Amino acid sequence: MVLSRFWLVIFISSIVFIVVSLFTANTYTIDSVINGKKDDPILVSEKYIHELPAFIKDSIQKAPDQTMIINRDTLNADTTYVYKNKTVKIFSGLQKSDGLLPTCKSTLVDLILPLIAYLAFFCGLMELLIISGASGKLAKVLSPVFVKVFPSIPKNHPSISYMTLNFAANFLGLDSAATPFGLKAMESLQEINPDKDRASDAQIMFMCLHASGLTLIATSIIGYRAAANATNPADVMLPCIITSFIGTIAAFLIVGIKQKINFKSASLVIVLIGLIAAIIGLLMYVNHLDLIGKNYFTSNLSGLILIGIIAFTLIFSFKHEKKFSDANTTVFETFVVGANNGVKTGVTIFPYVLGMLVAISLFRNSGLFEIISDAIAFVFSNMGVSKEITNALPVAMLRPFSSAGSRGFLIDSMNTFGADSLTARLSSIFQCSAESTFYVIAVYFGSVNIKNTRYALGTMLLVDLICVITAIFVATWFF
Repeated sequence: MVLSRFWLVIFISSIVFIVVSLFTANTYTIDSVINGKKDDPILVSEKYIHELPAFIKDSIQKAPDQTMIINRDTLNADTTYVYKNKTVKIFSGLQKSDGLLPTCKSTLVDLILPLIAYLAFFCGLMELLIISGASGKLAKVLSPVFVKVFPSIPKNHPSISYMTLNFAANFLGLDSAATPFGLKAMESLQEINPDKDRASDAQIMFMCLHASGLTLIATSIIGYRAAANATNPADVMLPCIITSFIGTIAAFLIVGIKQKINFKSASLVIVLIGLIAAIIGLLMYVNHLDLIGKNYFTSNLSGLILIGIIAFTLIFSFKHEKKFSDANTTVFETFVVGANNGVKTGVTIFPYVLGMLVAISLFRNSGLFEIISDAIAFVFSNMGVSKEITNALPVAMLRPFSSAGSRGFLIDSMNTFGADSLTARLSSIFQCSAESTFYVIAVYFGSVNIKNTRYALGTMLLVDLICVITAIFVATWFF
């Protein structure tokens, strides 16, 4: 309910802002908002050639292609005059995001269809884990810890194994595997949710821990930095781990206090200490590697583990083929059933994702986001915050809304300020240290038709803020 009202406010505010702009400064056009594509020049005006200043008119007429570009570095935009059919079209700046109609198309083609493919594959594997008994064994081993964190979940419940696989996939940077495991966990938790329209305590705890984004191998971030010719693409890995770990602990404590979890539980303390020790140990190992070793380690470990999970699932399933016979099915048929469920899940979440991304598109293209971002940067700069830090804030601001959008700002910061600048490194940490909060809520709660998310959104945004503050301190400390 809170999320729906939030998006309604964003949507209406963006439309009002566009209408006002059209009748005042003529900065935005309906065509760019509806049909424009990201990074295309924005048509801001059209005039007869005699209405232009004399020097522009002369320059256009003398140009071979009757096109003139005026570079304006202070405004970070080029103004282009194109003379054609007795009128001059004036373009200024670049489209910040796809328009509404291209967003609808890209949501289906570039996001939902690949996601459905991932869901089909990994849900097929999960069905094998269920029938073969592997998920039950994993749940039995982890139950003593999970019942402390999720006291409302029955012992040995299947959701425990799904959540474990989701956390592990996030931890290793396996985004394509994390989402199917997470959706399956939400479906399993929904089965024991007494109020089907209202998020349960267990679902909120899972969502907040998932969205805190604890990541060990920041594969994609390292890849972007390598493509931008960073001196050491992996030098942000340790700051990313520290920031995301603090965010995860913050999420656990905030939700745990709200749900009155017993933090003094011996098993909980042991697991937490073990997790910290494992992270420190791995960090020490990675830290002693040279540049080539770090890059090789980070680029291959996640892939090898994913292949290992797939191989284990298949081998375990064929080894326990009798269980499939007892269930009157085969290994292949079980995989197909799971894959079919994955496709249905993808179709179910499509409207939620589409509505969220269209609202974001309108928000960005209306200019509201840019105004809010500039205002926040202005406030921070007047508080004495370094300009290198304020230049990275757009990534932090957009990250809860859109991973693709914040990634665009990240790449732009590396191109503009240099991959080894504090701005680019801080932007990398922002991108790595949290999830796309609104996207995650739309996908995960939408998959089980939960309308009342209770305090999940507020907690996740608070954790995002904690990650931003932590990232600034960590980046300043390291770089």
